[in-house]
Amino acid sequence: MPSQQVLSEKTREVEEVSTLLKKYNVIGIASLQKVRAAQLQEFKKNLSEKALMRVIKNTLVRRAIESCEGKPGLEKLAEHVTGSNVFIFTDLNPFKLALILERGKVKTTAKSGDIAAFDVVVPAGNTGQAPGPIISQLNAVGLPTRIESGSVWVSKDTLVVKKGEAIAERLASVLSKMGIKPIEAGLAVSYVFEAGMVITGEQLKLDIDKTERDLAGAYAEAFALSLSIAFTTDENVVALLQVAQRQAYALSINAAIPLKETIEDLIRRAHNEMLALSSRVPTLEERTAATEKS
Repeated sequence: MPSQQVLSEKTREVEEVSTLLKKYNVIGIASLQKVRAAQLQEFKKNLSEKALMRVIKNTLVRRAIESCEGKPGLEKLAEHVTGSNVFIFTDLNPFKLALILERGKVKTTAKSGDIAAFDVVVPAGNTGQAPGPIISQLNAVGLPTRIESGSVWVSKDTLVVKKGEAIAERLASVLSKMGIKPIEAGLAVSYVFEAGMVITGEQLKLDIDKTERDLAGAYAEAFALSLSIAFTTDENVVALLQVAQRQAYALSINAAIPLKETIEDLIRRAHNEMLALSSRVPTLEERTAATEKS
């Protein structure tokens, strides 16, 4: 049976976690699978002013959730407290938290069975390796080779594994020797609790470029609509005044209303109309010739 000291220690830890659960608006769970200790320390350092990251035993977290009052819906998070995790306590927007962690990922070498984070293309060029067993190793993973100036060269750019595919042990060894890092390592949010809701990591993923394009398109459509119905806003008032000025100008020209701004164009238009009309009136010579014929 556990000693009284151990029970007291666990009780104290549960109380500390319960305090954190009450203090912060957002509680995140991120998997520690394939996360190295140095990377975790770097994340803690980078997020130190925005979030508190703690590695806590799942049993203690579940007990703290059970004893935590004043946060309706928090019990929904308990069922997701499984596996090896780091717990994140913060007041950041969950989407911003997920984005910060995503941008903090680093590329690393692959091991057998790892999933490629992107299409891996081995570029043509000098491998820096002397002729020997390396040739058969490269050929075995589909890399065409040649020997030049005492070194083994890859003859052409070659796709060796596609994004999302597992990397075989032989290929992982070759890529490591060539200094190619096809794996992205880091923290990724698995679940986040906020305002009574549990949000999954998939739901937190954002395509920033697409979102920006969508917002820009929505803004352009809203701006065009506001102009078409003459709905005045801070953003379109200058454009509306410009449209009104052009329409007023065109109206004054069409209605032949002389204004300081339109008088020159009215005179110019009258002159052009006079020239067009005069070109249709027979000249004296033309009238004389017509009379003589008759």
